[in-house]
Amino acid sequence: MKKIDDAVLSSMHDTQVAELIHAEEQRQRTGLELIPSENYVSREVLTAMGSVFTNKYSEGYVKKRYYGGQENTDKLEQLAIDRVKALFDADHANVQPLSGAQANEAAEHAWMEPGDTILGMDLSHGGHLTHGRPGTVLAKIFNFVRYGMKDVETGEIDYDQLRALAKEHKPKIILAGYSSYPRELDYDKFAAIAEEVGAVAWADIAHIAGLVAAKKLENPFHHGFHMVTSTTHKTLRGPRGGIILTKGVAGNPLRKPEKTIENLPTLVDRAVFPGIQGGPHMHVIAAKAVAFYEAARPEFAGYAQQVLDNAQALATALMKRGFKLITNGTDNHLVLVDVMTSFGIHGGEAEAVLDRIGLTLNKNVIPDDPLPPFQPSGIRLGTPAITTRGLKDEHMEQIAAWMLKGITARQDEKELIRLQKEIADFAEQFPLPSDS
Repeated sequence: MKKIDDAVLSSMHDTQVAELIHAEEQRQRTGLELIPSENYVSREVLTAMGSVFTNKYSEGYVKKRYYGGQENTDKLEQLAIDRVKALFDADHANVQPLSGAQANEAAEHAWMEPGDTILGMDLSHGGHLTHGRPGTVLAKIFNFVRYGMKDVETGEIDYDQLRALAKEHKPKIILAGYSSYPRELDYDKFAAIAEEVGAVAWADIAHIAGLVAAKKLENPFHHGFHMVTSTTHKTLRGPRGGIILTKGVAGNPLRKPEKTIENLPTLVDRAVFPGIQGGPHMHVIAAKAVAFYEAARPEFAGYAQQVLDNAQALATALMKRGFKLITNGTDNHLVLVDVMTSFGIHGGEAEAVLDRIGLTLNKNVIPDDPLPPFQPSGIRLGTPAITTRGLKDEHMEQIAAWMLKGITARQDEKELIRLQKEIADFAEQFPLPSDS
């Protein structure tokens, strides 16, 4: 088995960093990554990330740069734009955001003024920090109103509440999106409510972008949405970064347009640069272009379907063993578990003991959680990364069994050591994609 970092480590004079790279590679190789927002990239994505595009400053946009020497960066960025537009059936794409958070921040600044209102999902019901969590910079700039689930047993969004809040507060944006919601949204209802109150319909698909690109989950653009943001890692299996997609054609980003729906693409471009960030990271855009190429290949659709199949199998296996799942299942790649109800422990304790045996997941709040965020009632896990390594439906039973054993044996150090060895032996049967 060839290890991706062998050549790097052998040539590095900085042995401290080299040792940490090696240690992280070993951690990834001998454990199972269950955090639903993480994945493994291909060797080609890693190669692009480490390319000489790292050296180039490219402030501005294609054919509208502030520095010279852009003949290759212009072609590269346009290639990434064309590929991602085709993936998501978008008219316009900005591939420069440095992360999903920056993409969301730019999306909000593109359409709203300080004090304007945005209607987004409550954090404890599955929303994201950039959807208006108190204490964030965005929450100090804009007025966030929150909707949630009508029934946590089914996961149904309270669309009546959503419509009532929209009519009362007249938001400039209605945001459909989440970071810990296991079901699919009814985009038609969101779009209809947005149209009724004159709001922009925006979907944050950071978690499910790969599943949407593979046509396994619904595309918000096919349901009347104006704007979509996403990360490029997670299920899309690219480098860490963000994208903003819109309908419509952009004008000159160097000229400030009126705030109309027709001008939304240009407003987005101006919000990214010079609005919230300077020069784009061209080596990351190179890696994004590779990821978009990979996501368009036929085998990626098979991967996305297996992610969903594995998530369904994992949810079933966990419920069979007494794990209480929020919404009692999943429609996507992630599962949210109430471990306080299930086992009388908080999510931080569950995260720590499972990490100890090589099952990496994260503590997470559950709807209307009575516990604080650092010791919440739940844990969040998912199947994108383990599916990339080749795990199938039949392996989900074993993962659920290990989770139960780890939690019940959390005070038994000898048993935890045994479980860690067992999981490591299992995990090393499935190579990292960068090994090939």
